[in-house]
Amino acid sequence: MNWVWFAAGSSVLSLLVGVYLYRWVVGQENPHPRMQQVSGAIQEGARAYMRRLYRALGGVVVAIGVILLVLPGFGPKVALAYVGGSVFSALAGYFGMNVALKANSRTAWAAKTGLAKAFSVAFFGGGVMGMSVVGLALLGMSVVYAVFREPEVVLGFSFGASSLALLAKAGGGIYTKTADIGADLVGKVELSIPEDDPRNPAVIADNVGDNVGDVAGMGADIFDSYVASVVAVMILGAALFKARPEYIVLPLVLSAAGIWASILGMGIMQLGDRSKDPGRTLNSGTVITCVVFAALAYGAVALMGVNMGAFWATLAGLVVGVVIGFTSDAFTSESQGIVQLTAEASKTGSALNILTGFSYGLISILPSVVGICLATLASYYVAQACGMPGVYGVSLSAVGMLAVTGMVVSADAYGPIVDNAKGIAEQAGMAKEVVDVADRLDAAGNTAKAITKGFAIAAAGLTVLALFAAYAQTVNLSALDLLHPGVIVGIFLGAIMPPLFSALTILSVSKNAFVMVNEVRRQFREIRGLLEGTAKPDYARCVDIAAGGALKELILPGLLAVVTPVLVGFVLGPEALGGLLAGSIFTGLIFALFMANAGGLWDNAKKYIESGECGGPGSDAHKAAVVGDTVGDPFKDTAGPSLNTLITVMSLVATLIAPLVLRFTLFHL
Repeated sequence: MNWVWFAAGSSVLSLLVGVYLYRWVVGQENPHPRMQQVSGAIQEGARAYMRRLYRALGGVVVAIGVILLVLPGFGPKVALAYVGGSVFSALAGYFGMNVALKANSRTAWAAKTGLAKAFSVAFFGGGVMGMSVVGLALLGMSVVYAVFREPEVVLGFSFGASSLALLAKAGGGIYTKTADIGADLVGKVELSIPEDDPRNPAVIADNVGDNVGDVAGMGADIFDSYVASVVAVMILGAALFKARPEYIVLPLVLSAAGIWASILGMGIMQLGDRSKDPGRTLNSGTVITCVVFAALAYGAVALMGVNMGAFWATLAGLVVGVVIGFTSDAFTSESQGIVQLTAEASKTGSALNILTGFSYGLISILPSVVGICLATLASYYVAQACGMPGVYGVSLSAVGMLAVTGMVVSADAYGPIVDNAKGIAEQAGMAKEVVDVADRLDAAGNTAKAITKGFAIAAAGLTVLALFAAYAQTVNLSALDLLHPGVIVGIFLGAIMPPLFSALTILSVSKNAFVMVNEVRRQFREIRGLLEGTAKPDYARCVDIAAGGALKELILPGLLAVVTPVLVGFVLGPEALGGLLAGSIFTGLIFALFMANAGGLWDNAKKYIESGECGGPGSDAHKAAVVGDTVGDPFKDTAGPSLNTLITVMSLVATLIAPLVLRFTLFHL
């Protein structure tokens, strides 16, 4: 059996399911004129931003493609694969965002009929994103490998996906948090008006940001990790099993099994009772998908005649991924004591809210890091016990963790869809019962997003460990000597990269939010009748501020990710470059986990108070919690998720240039 074409066929099936879900979603009713008006404004703003972003990124892709074309050791094959990876990543983000923009108002209208129908519309809208991400990613990798039969060329595809994902995620994060902070600080803190109030000039920009950041941006981020994990195993398989091509193809087949499992999981999940607890329904869908994938992965390994150690290593990654995801829930869910303690601390002001959330955010790093350690140890030693190289087992654990990406991305994209639906219902003046249904969907969406962020960060951690192993194989680096000056310098330079990148992206949000806050204040001050609701705000001006600022601030963080490994490699040598990767991996994971969980904790502490606890909306505790939430916003939605892609891009660049670094190092320390 030709397993590569089986993988390609499975990817086509994924895309066909995505088309079916898209047609089902757009076929749902949306007859409310005010809903159509609000949804239309969100669609216009999101599409305008994505057009500007992709035009700017198109120039970057062409420039890097030309460089790869003319550099020795790369040539037209790698350049073409790079462009293909960039294009496929962009398409996945655009398709997912496009259906999210159509699903939001339809979810709000479906909420009139109850929880079950509204849940299905939102989840199937997210399902289009999930199926697009895995379908396009696996199709691209399968075709590139089928045509060229060189894992190194597929590495070019992965670099294209990662470089575009870095800029798309960072840009979307800057956009969405610029608008969110501007809307919250003036609307909630200064004027005590509700969230998503149509009088707020930044409310449409905030809704647009949910789509460009949490749908298109997160989709590109997970697309990147998904591809990188597969490519790392393919490169290691080629190096470690020269006479056994099935070990190169295995990650493609496991990814195909993940597609089948995600499709079956979605179908089985719809048979359950969706009218009671949407959060439990989402979690049960993930668990069902994981169980189905485990069975399919066992069958695939057996049919291919591959060492069974490959299955056990894959299973280790899958189990730890689920555990880490639900651990994030313990630190970020409104129903958990940690969020409630942070809300209680808000009664004394914003200082204790921030300190409490900061402290628990740091504590939340521990279980995730322990989980990554357990996955690494289990996959390494179970592979060795079965007669396989341990490092190959570790790389397979990353594939296992990301194999159910179709379901995970579907649940993640569900979050911003129901968030938008709630805002549209409020802005359209729908009945309280409809808004309450949207609120319940939104609460489940916040939990789903928190779980997905933890899952994505853990998966990125195992992926970059696999890429580091691939780099070490390429340069024949069996160990890092911590007494070697080049390694020491590299580790320090790598360790500073994630905090520096975080600082640049958070400063970008801060600068743009300053402009946004002043614009919102100006409109309330100068537009007569705006606060009373008798005049309309200038939504377009706020959308333009968020979009222009996001695009302008992308350049420096993007250059930092690509240029640093190139400079360290060619100036200081392969050992220093290995140290750079090691340093960036460790601090990157710690910063990403802390920011994602602390930000989610502050956000849900605010929502807990808004539900009527600790004084309720408008109280001093609520105002303090809003301040904490605005601190956490760029943590969880801008800097934190972008760090996954930063360390992946650095690892891919290092692996890509490794053969040249061996030949052209300036100072071989």
